[in-house]
Formats: sequence, C-alpha cells, structure tokens
Amino acid sequence: MARWIVLAIPVDGVAEASRDARTVTELEGTAEEAAAALVHSTRTFDHTIRKARRREVFQCSERSYYVRLHGLVNTTGHLLQLAELVHDSRSPERGSRG
Repeated sequence: MARWIVLAIPVDGVAEASRDARTVTELEGTAEEAAAALVHSTRTFDHTIRKARRREVFQCSERSYYVRLHGLVNTTGHLLQLAELVHDSRSPERGSRG
C-alpha cells in the first residue's frame, strides 16, 4: 500500500515566520483514498484563521488545490498538494522510483 502526505504550502498573506510548508495529513492507502483525503483537507484546512468567513478552493490539478481563506482581518492562500512516498532509505523493501 502506498504512503501519502498532503502538504500545505503558504502562497499569500502569511507572515514570514509561518511560511514553511507543513504536513496536513499523512496516510497509507490507494490513490483514490489519498485523493479523497486531499479534497477533505481543502474543506477543513484553516492555517491560523480560527473561523474563516469564506473559503475559496481552486483546483490546479488532480493532485493540487489552491485554498484562499478569508478571516475577519486577513486573507491567506495555500497550495494543498498530494505527494506519494517514492523512496525511503529506512524501508528498502518499498523500493525506489528515483
């Protein structure tokens, strides 16, 4: 079974101290299950905005979405992207694609 992560990469309106990409979720499953986890993340990701007044979700590709969150004071934008583990030096039985 494949391992996946959903990454949130800040694009707009995020303070310099919070500009690092972060893992939103990590799972083991099929490509379809991972895609469903990505879509779910677009609906629940909130970064630092506790209560978004508005959420806009733009599909960039089958494995990435741009999420714009409008809070009371600011608006932030993040690229949420699905990534599959293709190599792990601690797990040689998984093999490597690259």
